[in-house]
Amino acid sequence: MAKNILRTPPETPKIAQPKLSLWQRFRVFRENSSIYRWVLKKIYRGMLYFFGISLVWVIVLKFVPVWITPTMIDRKFDAIADGKNSEIHSDWTPYEDISKEAALAVVASEDQLFPQHFGFDFDAMWGAFKHNWKGKRIKGASTISQQVAKNVFLWQGRSYIRKVLEVYFTFLIEVIWGKERILEVYLNVAETGKMTFGVEAASQRFYGHSANNISRSEAARIAAVLPSPNRFSIANPSSYVQRRTNFIVRQMRGLGGKAYISKM
Repeated sequence: MAKNILRTPPETPKIAQPKLSLWQRFRVFRENSSIYRWVLKKIYRGMLYFFGISLVWVIVLKFVPVWITPTMIDRKFDAIADGKNSEIHSDWTPYEDISKEAALAVVASEDQLFPQHFGFDFDAMWGAFKHNWKGKRIKGASTISQQVAKNVFLWQGRSYIRKVLEVYFTFLIEVIWGKERILEVYLNVAETGKMTFGVEAASQRFYGHSANNISRSEAARIAAVLPSPNRFSIANPSSYVQRRTNFIVRQMRGLGGKAYISKM
């Protein structure tokens, strides 16, 4: 009688699997990973919260005075840490109660295309990029709108994250606030001296009168120290500040005087 011999079936030859690219592996992970979907959901939700909160924040500050900024807080803590007088000199003043000489001076000094652009001066930005690419001293090209966005909503310092947020907030205030409100906030929060913010506080401290009565040369001198208000002095102007003041006065005259900013 023949014996049944158990034979192992021949092995099925393995088919070589195609090698997946990094992007294909990521897609497989994305489609099969609950953790990825959870993280993505949290990111989307965080972005929606950020957009909603920032939008409300900008709308509120269109109508409410900006009494405090991150820069003011930073200066106060620095003064406390150094054991110096930490009093902040700031006096919110409506745009109509500030001499238009002050408004014209900061436009002539900081951003002459302010009435025309939509928050960004691309020609100046490209010029600054080429200047900085050559390895020279870092040169900025921020408009008044960008400076307001940075001073009111963000922190000081240089980083790509802050720059992206600066672009975002600049767009929002251009759309929601408009030019006059942006200039009003700038005139009230710009650092104009040691622990001093805004043209009203500067005028009271250094000239002894309100910004409503400021002269063209006084306004130009305030604008002259804006690039470095902790280094330059309104009360004791250096020869550089005096030269820059005279230059700004000529620019104010060349722009056509207060009529230049009257149609914003």
